[in-house]
Amino acid sequence: MIHDGQPTYDERGAAMAAGTIRYWAAAKAAAGTAEEPYTADTLAEALDGVRERHPGELTRVLLRCSFLIDGDPVGTRGHETVRLAEGGTVEVLPPFAGG
Repeated sequence: MIHDGQPTYDERGAAMAAGTIRYWAAAKAAAGTAEEPYTADTLAEALDGVRERHPGELTRVLLRCSFLIDGDPVGTRGHETVRLAEGGTVEVLPPFAGG
């Protein structure tokens, strides 16, 4: 991943994936933005970054959210097992009223 002209590396020295996190409904309101970049290898790492940037209400909203990774539902998979791709998209979907 390249950020500010420089690659970002994990603790193993491997380049990390970069993409976009999109927030919907209550998650968007709590984040104060519709989307922001991520630099992470897994969904768990990306969400850790979100919690660091947005402590408070968004952290609570995330507990109720489901997630799509490049259009595919995460479902019950452990977030630490869900790999993120370079240029990928994480959709943060809180429960919606009415379905």
